[in-house]
Amino acid sequence: MAETAVARRGISIALACRTFGLSETCYRYSPKLRPENEEIADLLVGLTTARKTWGFGLCFLYLRNVRGHDWNHKRVYRIVTVL
Repeated sequence: MAETAVARRGISIALACRTFGLSETCYRYSPKLRPENEEIADLLVGLTTARKTWGFGLCFLYLRNVRGHDWNHKRVYRIVTVL
């Protein structure tokens, strides 16, 4: 909503953020996409097609314990929810 107000009305970012109760840091934030995320997504797609009964927990534990990846469960879950 703040982006729309800035684009359409031409008001300042500071005013739009104050109006909508948003910090300027949150307004300007953009996530850093890492190429490793594509690797995680490819592995998860492969696992879920091969093992249809596996949920997130088993997929994550397989990647962590069997494949030896040290990815954080929150990161892997974030990628799973996008798929």
